Amino acid sequence: MSEIRAIADSFDAILKAKNAEKYTYTLTQSEKQELNIESGSFKLMRTVFNNSGTLKVFSGTKMGNVRGNDITEEGLAKLAEDGLAAAESAEEDPCHDIAPDQGKDVFRQGILEPDMDRFFERTKEFLETVKKEYPKINIMMAMASFDRWHWISRTTNGTEFEGFGGQYGFGLEFSAIDGELTTGMNGCGFSMKDLDTPFIDMCDVRQQLEDTQNSLRTKSVEGKFEGTVVMTPVCVTDFLYMLAGNYMDSSVIINGTSQWLDKVGEKVADEKLTVALNPFDERIIIGERGTQDGFRSENVTLIDHGVLKAHMLNLYASNKTGRPMIKNTSSDLVVEAGEKSFAELIASVDRGLLMGGFSGGQPGANGEFSGVAKNSFLIENGKITEAVMETMVNGNLGDIFANIRGISKEQLCDGSTVVPYIAFDGIIISGK
Repeated sequence: MSEIRAIADSFDAILKAKNAEKYTYTLTQSEKQELNIESGSFKLMRTVFNNSGTLKVFSGTKMGNVRGNDITEEGLAKLAEDGLAAAESAEEDPCHDIAPDQGKDVFRQGILEPDMDRFFERTKEFLETVKKEYPKINIMMAMASFDRWHWISRTTNGTEFEGFGGQYGFGLEFSAIDGELTTGMNGCGFSMKDLDTPFIDMCDVRQQLEDTQNSLRTKSVEGKFEGTVVMTPVCVTDFLYMLAGNYMDSSVIINGTSQWLDKVGEKVADEKLTVALNPFDERIIIGERGTQDGFRSENVTLIDHGVLKAHMLNLYASNKTGRPMIKNTSSDLVVEAGEKSFAELIASVDRGLLMGGFSGGQPGANGEFSGVAKNSFLIENGKITEAVMETMVNGNLGDIFANIRGISKEQLCDGSTVVPYIAFDGIIISGK
């Protein structure tokens, strides 16, 4: 993967020969070394190489945006042709643009040279530990991989970013079996830059395995009531992405449907909540370094102690609406920890749920959501009791984030996000 700069030079020459005067592109070479596991046993070890290219090219105020996976000279010529053809057929729109010159920089992240023998041993250790300590867990599928990237991004305004990155990754899908009793499928995953910690002790892996075993016998929630839902970090992450999509994203600001359209600088959530996109946080292994618009990425606080600090506008949305943009198009989510332990959050709940997942459609424009609580447990009188089934939850995104009972001191760090548990009041919980 050492010839990426020469490939970029060739692409520049192709674009100039085709009279492309304004463009930005990113070329990437990647390598994946992976171990595949099925039914708890090693099945396959292989190395996969992938290349990709993305191009944004202009014809006056018309823009073409294309991508491909062939970065040979022939493939790049085709990418350039497709991009220019897309630009010619696009509508005029002066709001499309690329970033001004961001200078030149080289970024190195994660680990670039893996120890695959040690990685294999850690994976084997994990499988043996699960078999011994969680005998009812059935690992249906797992993949252990080392991924390495080398990319380069250039614009006609002078920017050149080059990046080297690598990380270990581990993900698995599993269920629990006890005689004729079985659970639904659960899963978890994480990435890391070293192999210092056994996989069983990473993130919330133990908790996920224990919860799945404890879900073999479930009960139905009786009736319908308004209660407190303590969401796991994985579930909190899903709800924050829903919140961002409905209230802060470029599309809902452009079309004017956001409930927070004119709320920047105002309190929109509970003062305990601080949310940021922090690609430079040391706990984020491979953070964004250049945005899709060609800007040098920056850490951005979206909500600061309940106050909305910024919409998630890209360059196009900023030009379209006249509102400030952010130099960040990542999902490197970091949520500030709270003052209570997870145990204290549970102890504060009279009746509610510990919710590990949510299955439902996209919320309405007004923020209303409704769906099924997955991998969830009933909380009664400050204690987690039984696993539940067929349980619906519904509420309003804006309302629940304004009614936070507490945020945990503990944070789940999976290599790409850093998120605590959050207890939300005012959610309707419905059983049979």
